Amino acid sequence: MLKKIKTLLAKPFFHSNTTIFWLWTLLALVAMTKLRHGHNNNFLVFRYVFWHTINGQSLYAEYPEYFDINHYGPVFSLVVAPFAWEPVWLGMLLWLVALAWLLFFAVKHSTLSTGQRVFVGWFCAHELLAALFMQQFNIAIVALLLMAFWAIESEKEPWAAFCIMLGTMVKLYGIVGLAFFLFSKHRGKLVMWLAIWAAVMFAAPMLISSPEYVVGQYAEWYDNLVTKNQGNMFASAQNISLLGMVRKISGVATYSDLWLIVPGMVLFALPLLRLSQYRHLGFRQTLLASVLMFVVLFSTGTENSGYVIALVGVVIWYVAAPWKRSRWDVALMVYALIGCSFAHSDLFPHSLRDNIIRPYALKALPIAIIWFKLCYEMAVRKYDAAEVEAEPNDLKAEPAKELDYNTSTIGKL
Repeated sequence: MLKKIKTLLAKPFFHSNTTIFWLWTLLALVAMTKLRHGHNNNFLVFRYVFWHTINGQSLYAEYPEYFDINHYGPVFSLVVAPFAWEPVWLGMLLWLVALAWLLFFAVKHSTLSTGQRVFVGWFCAHELLAALFMQQFNIAIVALLLMAFWAIESEKEPWAAFCIMLGTMVKLYGIVGLAFFLFSKHRGKLVMWLAIWAAVMFAAPMLISSPEYVVGQYAEWYDNLVTKNQGNMFASAQNISLLGMVRKISGVATYSDLWLIVPGMVLFALPLLRLSQYRHLGFRQTLLASVLMFVVLFSTGTENSGYVIALVGVVIWYVAAPWKRSRWDVALMVYALIGCSFAHSDLFPHSLRDNIIRPYALKALPIAIIWFKLCYEMAVRKYDAAEVEAEPNDLKAEPAKELDYNTSTIGKL
């Protein structure tokens, strides 16, 4: 039986980017079933950001058309504009398909090899579906970070700056893409374009409103984020992060999250002192993986659907290393798939999910373990081709690409 399964999985169908494209498109269509059950609240929130901007209304007030409050920046009004004109069902369909296709595009045109991209497609499919069910912009966040990394690898600093600033000015998460600054060969150019895109995106909503309105909305956005952060501490659907796991397990509300965030930032930054490793693609890709996990682990706003960001990072961590992964690493991947991706779904026992996993934010645990291991590896391991312990295969980084991290051939289509 096992032999038959291996033979089946060896067929080209399971190793094709085309298969992943249609699988992810199908997931977007499956997510449309939420509309039938009336669970399209997030899309309604997003949709009305455009109309409230057009009408000069507050973007951060409560409205009868939906529950919850918008937490995205004013520039999001232009991002969601193409999906706000159609009937709700059509706008939501286009929104979900666009999110799935955007992430597919970002993965397909990344610095990963074909086999690595397919691995991302299968491994992250369930988590992508969870995010699509919630119509979440987190899918676009991971896509923007992947594209920012690719753009810097390809010496396309204007596009890297665009992706970083768009993610930042919509949801702040994109700011972690500034870590890629260290790998840029045109840092002055990158800084210039970051400033240009920041100014453009700040002013862009004025095209459909007014300068006074937009400036006022940025002030409201700041107040909104401060209030939201304070309310996230013990929220069951929020703070599903390393910060939330520690706080919910301890039950203590009086300490500052900085006691965890500052050591986390130190751990994140320490490997970056290894300047000699910058020339290796595997090291740079591992930093990308670290960024994708860090932003989820150290944010009080992390939701269940945000783990599509972290899971992509987990796969990149696994495949980027030029050495043979151990059985413990394989076990961690299985743990991440079960304990993280499946933990909040109906695939997990309800009693365990509702009484232990959710109340204590244990979805963050496998990602945290992998991230700590990643930090250790980046601090002590060598990422050159000589470190490889097995024959190269399609899931291993390609040594030829590690010779010069500035080469424009890296990450080309």
